[in-house]
Amino acid sequence: MLKRLLTIILSVSVAHFAAAQNSESKASSPEKNWPTGAIHAHVCGFHFYSGDMKRQVTVHHYCSHWSDEILQCVLFDSDKPNARLIGIEYIVSARIFGTLSAEEKKLWHSHNYEVKSGALTAPDMNDSAEKDLMKVIIGTYGKTWHTWQPDRYEKVPMGIPQLVMGFTADGQANQKLFADRDAQYQTSTEKIKSARADIADVKVDSGADAWQKGQAVQLDLKTVASSAAATK
Repeated sequence: MLKRLLTIILSVSVAHFAAAQNSESKASSPEKNWPTGAIHAHVCGFHFYSGDMKRQVTVHHYCSHWSDEILQCVLFDSDKPNARLIGIEYIVSARIFGTLSAEEKKLWHSHNYEVKSGALTAPDMNDSAEKDLMKVIIGTYGKTWHTWQPDRYEKVPMGIPQLVMGFTADGQANQKLFADRDAQYQTSTEKIKSARADIADVKVDSGADAWQKGQAVQLDLKTVASSAAATK
């Protein structure tokens, strides 16, 4: 199913990214077959830190296919050239998610509400292509780690990686996030939501979105003995 994502957006995204390149620089150096060359989708959404819903951030995902059922995304805090690289997200199909252990599932969030509410958008795509993309994304699950917390550390990426989650119901997200994005892209979240009303809801696996059951998961830093030091 996820392979459809590549077909839907490839022509649009290739043109977008090509236009963003510096033509003189590109002409003066040979093309590299880097992993970043496989990125073909730009999706904008909102995350909150697992265990602390008050900390909410806008996130730009730049994604590529690792396989037919797995996407891997690099995350930035804006779509500008000087954006901070703030984390990574892995997206898997419902089939793969269903094979995970109960403990592993606690690290993942669902995408059903994000799609239906208009919280998740693809700013570089036309309305029809974006809707087709959302029909694919709605049944997937994401595991997301933020390695830079710009809401706390603006200048330097301090601290340990943080698990983040996605919203699952109305009234959770700060509406200013939506308003700011609407203003930036000259869009209407309400119109987007209305246009997606005919996208069928999916049954969300009860193992996802563990924070809803009072089981928010987060990393903790601890000091351990160094085996290298012990051998000296």
